[in-house]
This record gives sequence, structure tokens and C-alpha cells, in this order.
Amino acid sequence: MKITKAVIPAAGLGTRVLPATKSMPKEMIPIVDKPAIQYIVEEAVNSGITDILIITNRGKGVIEDHFDHSMSLEDVLKRNGKNEMLKSIENIHKLANIHYIRQIETKGLGHAVLKAKTFIGNEPFAVMYGDDVIIGDIPATKQLIDAYDDFGKGVLGIKKVDQKDIYKYSSLKVDHIHDNIYKCTDMIEKPKTDDAVLSLFSILGRCVLPPEIFEILEHTDPDSTNELQLTDAMKKIANTYGMTAVEYTGKRYDMGNKLGILQANIEVGLKHKETKDGLRDYIKELAQNLQ
Repeated sequence: MKITKAVIPAAGLGTRVLPATKSMPKEMIPIVDKPAIQYIVEEAVNSGITDILIITNRGKGVIEDHFDHSMSLEDVLKRNGKNEMLKSIENIHKLANIHYIRQIETKGLGHAVLKAKTFIGNEPFAVMYGDDVIIGDIPATKQLIDAYDDFGKGVLGIKKVDQKDIYKYSSLKVDHIHDNIYKCTDMIEKPKTDDAVLSLFSILGRCVLPPEIFEILEHTDPDSTNELQLTDAMKKIANTYGMTAVEYTGKRYDMGNKLGILQANIEVGLKHKETKDGLRDYIKELAQNLQ
């Protein structure tokens, strides 16, 4: 079945980047001149997705405004002959069929995904974490969708993380199939001991799930913090049927992390036609005085 729907959980509070996120959703933090969530939506569209559900929360109406038609702004730009600026905004509302639903209580990623049950119906779908912007030649989500087409199983977007960081992420038991494709048969969320670490591969930012995930989530117990973890539900699929894991190409930026935000702006800024030359000169000058 062709995958045409994606869910973007974007209801988190952004506590790791306070105070910036006190009144602005972290998903709207810009990378040079576009908010992070626009990069994610564009990735979805470039992967063949036509319908997107964004899970929001109180205070995140600005996300809806961003993807809405702004006729008054477009009229001003037209009158003033600012055609490049007009071009950059006039098609944002046409990117995809974008829908919204609120997660009234932030009870974990699994709880957020469960809110999408009616929207998804009985179809496989992509989940694109709102914290993670992935930039590369081939959209990360397309790489996962291609693997779903090949193997017919749920797909995990994975990367290796440093040993010291694996305790902050999930850890996967994987067996290599070929190239960057693996079979996953087990996983654990935030292993607490060295013995609990299954590998240094972790799910980072993207997955493709079968619709059966919803029934599993409905029968999955919350964790010790009363959050419903998506990893716990996916573990049941991995244990029973196995899942495919793709070590996707592309650079991931953690937009819920201060350093990740800075890295994204510097690295994208060095490629952006309006900023690359000036930024490169500035960095070279700055580097001469760094210790």
C-alpha cells in the first residue's frame, strides 16, 4: 500500500531550549530563514506524502498560521515588487493537506501518535519527530518508505550514537541485511546499565509504522513517569514480526538542543546563497582568535 500520510508530533514543551521556547514553539525556531517544521514538512512532501497531521499543544497556533495563506502579506510584497520574498512564502500553504489536533496533556510520544488513529485509519504511515530536521540529497523519509515497499514491515530510521549518549536514547538489537539495511528484533528505551545496551544504533527522528501500532499503544502501559512510550509499542512489533531499520543518509539536527540549533544555522548558512559568502568570511576571521 502506498504511504501518503505522515504524523508530526509537535506538542513538546521545548524545555531544553528555554527561555526561547517560553512563548515560541521550538518547531518555529528558524534555520537561517525557514522554521524547523517547514523543513520537516518539505521532507514529507518530497517523500511522496500528501496528507500531514501535526500534533500540537496550547500556545502553538503560530504553526498553523505559518502554513496558512497570508493574502495581506502577499499583497504588500506584490505592490512593492519584492518578488523573491513573495516566491518564498506564496506556496507554503500549498505544500500538502495539513491537519492539526491538540494533545491536551503531554503524556509521551506514544500518546501523541495515538491521537492520529482516526486520521490514519487502516494505512501504514510515517512518523516524523518534530525535534529532528534531517537534510540530505535523498529525503530520509523517502529512504524509509522505499524500505517499507521492499520488505513490507515497519521501518526505523537509525543512526549510531556515542557510547556516552546511548543512555539518553533507544538502543536496538539489529542484524545486518545489506548496505545500510538491518533487521531489528528488539529495542529498549534509555537503557540504564551497560548490560541493557543492545547496540549503539538508536531510532533518530523517523519511522514508518503499520496501523496495528494503534491497538498495541492502547494496550501498552505508561512508564514510570506516566508517559506512553512509542518505543515500548514498537518493541512488541519488533519482538513478534521484526522491523526493518535503515541507517539513513543525511545530517540530523536536534532542534530541541541549543548546540543542535547553532550547528543547523551555521551549516545551512554556509550553503545558503544569501549568507554563505559572508558567513564563511566571518567564521574564518573568528577562528583566528579562537583558543
